[in-house]
Amino acid sequence: MATLLLIFSILLTAFSGVLCWQVIEQRKIVARMITETKQKNPLSDLDKEPDLILTLKVLNPIAVAKRESRSARVLADKLPVMVRKMVYQEVIKELEVEMIERGIDVELNIEYR
Repeated sequence: MATLLLIFSILLTAFSGVLCWQVIEQRKIVARMITETKQKNPLSDLDKEPDLILTLKVLNPIAVAKRESRSARVLADKLPVMVRKMVYQEVIKELEVEMIERGIDVELNIEYR
């Protein structure tokens, strides 16, 4: 029994050594790739903090359009895609006006996903 435990311990130690060696090799590869990326494209700053982006999603744009506009009540059922786009465009206009009033510089865009 003691021999079996000794062999099992040696196998586990060897396996741990192989895993440790793999981790060290992976770190070397990642460091080399980062260095190569910086050399190829010096403008890419990997240490730079990412930009924070605020995402806004209107959960029920058709209901908003029907509530806010008489013409949307008629168009919403026939042209829902167009009405959704119009709602988002209007939301962007209103947000831009509010931000300008508060003196906050913003860049507002619509992203299609």
